[in-house]
Amino acid sequence: MNLEQRKKDAETRIFKAVFPNTTNHYDTLFGGTALQMMDEVAFICATRFSRQKVVTVSSDRVDFKKPIPSGTLVELVANIEKVGRTSIVVCVEIFVEEMYSHKREQAVFGSFTMVAVDDNKNPVSVK
Repeated sequence: MNLEQRKKDAETRIFKAVFPNTTNHYDTLFGGTALQMMDEVAFICATRFSRQKVVTVSSDRVDFKKPIPSGTLVELVANIEKVGRTSIVVCVEIFVEEMYSHKREQAVFGSFTMVAVDDNKNPVSVK
C-alpha cells in the first residue's frame, strides 16, 4: 500500500459528549482535558498508520479558537501530516457541535509529533 493511502486509512475520528465533570468554572471544557483527548487521538492515528509502538515527543502548537461548552458534542479528527525517519506528525482538530441543532465549528487545532520506539523505548524507523 502506498504512503498516501496509508495516511488516508489512518484518519481517526472520535466523538465525545462534554459533561460537567470535564468543565471549568466557566462551564467550558478544561484546556487540559482537550489536550488529553487530542493526544489520545493522535496516538491512535499514528499507531494505525505505523502499526508500531509510538510515544508523544511534542505538541508543537495548539490553538484554542472557541470555548467548548458543557452539553455539547465534540468530534476529534486526527490526520497524518508528515512522516519522518522515526517521527510522525499528526494534526488534530476538535469540532464542537450543538446537540440539538446542526451548528458545528472548529474549536481547537493542534499538531503532535509521535516517535516510533522499540521495547526499550529507543527510536526506530517508521515502517
